[in-house]
Amino acid sequence: MAAAGKFAAIGCFCNDRWGDMSPQPHYPSMPKYPKGTSPEAATNVKGSEVKALFSVVGMTCSACAGSIEKAVKRLPGIREAAVDVLNNTAHVLYYPSFVTEEKICETIEDVGFEAKLIKEETSDKSRQVCRISISGMTCTSCSSTIESALQAIHGVQRAQVALATEEAQVHYDPKIVSYNQLLETVENTGFEATLISLGEDISKIELKVDGIKTEQSIRAIAKSLEALPGVQNLETFPELNKISISYKADIVGPRTFIEVIESSGSAHFKAMIYPEEGRDTHRKEEIKQYYKFFLWSLFFTIPVFLTSMVLMYVPGVKKVLDVKIVNKLNVGQILRWELSTPVQFIIGRRFYIGSYKALRHGSANMDVLIALGTNAAYFYSVYIVLRAANSKDFKGTDFFETSSMLITFILLGKYLEVLAKGKTSEAIAKLMDLAPETATLLTLDEEGNVVNEQEIDSRLIQKNDVIKIIPGAKVACDGSVMWGQSHVNESMITGEARPVAKKKGDAVIGGTVNENGVLHVKATRVGSESALSQIVRLVESAQMAKAPVQKFADRISKYFVPMVIVLSFSTWLAWFLAGKFHSYPHSWIPSSIDSFELALQFGISVMVIACPCALGLATPTAVMVGTGVGASQGILIKGGQALESAHKVNCIVFDKTGTLTVGKPVVVNTKLLNNMLPHEFYELVAATEVNSEHPLAKAIVEHAKKFREGEENPSWPEARNFASITGQGVKAVVREKEILIGNKSLMLDSNISIAVEAEETLAEAEALAQTGILIAIDREMAGIVAISDPLKPGAREVVSILKSMGVRSIMVTGDNWGTANSIAKETEIETVIAEARPEQKAQKVKDLQASGYIVAMVGDGINDSPALVAADVGMAIGAGTDIAIEAADIVLMKSNLEDVITAIDLSRKTFSRIRLNYIWALGYNVLGIPIAAGTLFPSTRFRLPPWIAGAAMAASSVSVVCCSLLLKNYKRPKKLDVLEIQEVRIER
Repeated sequence: MAAAGKFAAIGCFCNDRWGDMSPQPHYPSMPKYPKGTSPEAATNVKGSEVKALFSVVGMTCSACAGSIEKAVKRLPGIREAAVDVLNNTAHVLYYPSFVTEEKICETIEDVGFEAKLIKEETSDKSRQVCRISISGMTCTSCSSTIESALQAIHGVQRAQVALATEEAQVHYDPKIVSYNQLLETVENTGFEATLISLGEDISKIELKVDGIKTEQSIRAIAKSLEALPGVQNLETFPELNKISISYKADIVGPRTFIEVIESSGSAHFKAMIYPEEGRDTHRKEEIKQYYKFFLWSLFFTIPVFLTSMVLMYVPGVKKVLDVKIVNKLNVGQILRWELSTPVQFIIGRRFYIGSYKALRHGSANMDVLIALGTNAAYFYSVYIVLRAANSKDFKGTDFFETSSMLITFILLGKYLEVLAKGKTSEAIAKLMDLAPETATLLTLDEEGNVVNEQEIDSRLIQKNDVIKIIPGAKVACDGSVMWGQSHVNESMITGEARPVAKKKGDAVIGGTVNENGVLHVKATRVGSESALSQIVRLVESAQMAKAPVQKFADRISKYFVPMVIVLSFSTWLAWFLAGKFHSYPHSWIPSSIDSFELALQFGISVMVIACPCALGLATPTAVMVGTGVGASQGILIKGGQALESAHKVNCIVFDKTGTLTVGKPVVVNTKLLNNMLPHEFYELVAATEVNSEHPLAKAIVEHAKKFREGEENPSWPEARNFASITGQGVKAVVREKEILIGNKSLMLDSNISIAVEAEETLAEAEALAQTGILIAIDREMAGIVAISDPLKPGAREVVSILKSMGVRSIMVTGDNWGTANSIAKETEIETVIAEARPEQKAQKVKDLQASGYIVAMVGDGINDSPALVAADVGMAIGAGTDIAIEAADIVLMKSNLEDVITAIDLSRKTFSRIRLNYIWALGYNVLGIPIAAGTLFPSTRFRLPPWIAGAAMAASSVSVVCCSLLLKNYKRPKKLDVLEIQEVRIER
């Protein structure tokens, strides 16, 4: 094994001369079992799944990891396998009844690495993620209170509460705490909580069951459903005839549930999917509720306003309003009292409830300010009315219009805010709308012939179903083509404009459009596993995540309300004492009020003009709109942290292969140095290279197939003693001939002389940005294969535009200096680092960071993973369909280099919007509070009545959300409009 440690895995070509071309991403496959064993048989064995962690020594790049992963997954009984090249570990989930850890170790060692079991445990998850919808939050004080309450629960590892999305995401240990306890905690904090989803690999569906007459019937149905394999959780709602089921989509599906329900007992039950009540429904209900409250408030407030501000100047009406009832109590005061009371206590009840809940948990929110301000105006007015009723000479003015108008304007502001906030999450709604509503399910006989077609709700599709996709229809689920040929437009998912040809065996993505031809597709990933669901989940997670800049608002909000209350009281006290000791002329006091009432109005104005809501919404609404706009343009930004870092980027490190180049290497030239025929030469070379997973090796094998016309998967001669030599190439024995394939250093280390002709051919290839591969047979040079990976069109222009934006471009590659310099010359990149291993790329990123640069790394996310992790912003280019599980901070789905510019520009625009939001939010408070406190009154006699202050406070939140919404009009930089990027198509 010591010797094995010196060699890389099969296919590890991470060498100085061969480039850093990486294989496509390897992701955990679905369970595999020995022939004759069904998945149900394996999964039904209680405690059968075991999770093991292995230490792996000898890996140098992701090609190594890919080889190990592939070898392990070939074993029967492996459910999942993931190899971490950075930590030199392998995580394996397997069924011990079919395979042992010794066999897994042995398999890893057969590939050429040292393996050792570190730990083994049952697969019961020690960490679960649940998403909760929370209603009733008004400002960051509310979200912080809920977050603190959730974090305090034993078993909760992490809790995130987002004000803008009105959701919480909680990571917790299900062995210690249940999700019901999490919901209960949120509700105890004073807010309404509803479970959205439970775990990323668990789907949830709600079924309506007609025909249920007794609770006993629903209990019997629930018992039958709970017995099904894969059912994780089940809740019944007898009053609604509703059953909510959480399940594993790879084991069981909704059609099975419906069949079980409809066949339960002798009763005739009918089951269907319950009408969906998603985020949109909740938002519409909230908008409708605020609108209704606002209208009722307006209905009562207009007469109050008219009797106190307008009709008192109409002679005839004034006389009626001034009619005395008891002592100095008049008709106008009684009318205003009666009309403002329902506004204060019925329509404004929500503010009392919110205040009580906040104060009960030791925090203060916007509701506290509103309740204090309106109560001060209302109860002082009640005091005036009672005083007037009990005195024959008392003169006083009531402020009933202040309290009722305050509540009306605040409700109008909340209505407009909720209306605007609904538009910030349109990106997710649009993504969800990509999925078709119905699908055509095919029933096949044993020979594969179609015997029946049935139209079903697309949410009822289960794994392994066969779905018919007609021309013009949307693909209903992720799957593979079983029959038919067509072209599919995948632009809505991948951003790729050109329709992609599909034939038997090809993968299709749910939500894409079939353009011509009929396809029969076998469902492979449904529910939460689908690519569309993963993208939606990624965008939702991004909108949940807080940007570091938001900490500023959170810190302020923590002390904001108590500070405002102190300021408000101080304002009232200062003006009251000033009036008491005649510190200002009596002429300053308006004729209708006295010095106490003047002071009270200043105090109330200060209290209601201050708005912590605007401050709390400044960052999350902009991040929501920014990430949504990015998603619509094929740029997935994973949260506020990535967005904030991207706008500061001033240096970009580009990987070469698959980033600056197309990433599909092809053989462009072959130079034979002996008398062998081309087909004989390529038979020996392909027999050796077929054992490798490296893209260069694959390019050679693909080229060799051209000499085997008519054979799609030809069988090559057996290669014995195959070995991959780190940084140099591979060797093997084929047909008793020793074959060496690699770079110059491999030949020189093997004491094989390189002819002048070979040197010249190599130099020519490198000058043309091609990679030259040397082949020796029986220790004599036999030929040179030149492999080209074309430069992406527009790469040069992208580098030029980045330079004009003040961003430095650097290329780091594992390829040879000749090829690297040729590519750099073509793209006009001045700084080049060639022949760099993955760890050296990461070190270069760290060196740049140490020099003061904010670095973005653009790579394919696999063999560039160390550098992507080390960079301030990692951008994965060409991530394909498995977007949601990429490690990068930003995923560029279209594989277009121009999207690097768009991502940085969008980030800059978003952060300029956040800064503008803070100017709006802080501007209202910094300018509004002193004006409300009366700083302009001594010089200009201008004062801000409390109801106008309330209107300004409501307007601040609305203006911040609308300011964020302007981002929806984002257009990519005009420089990119003149950059015409044509597709390069490599024929295979």
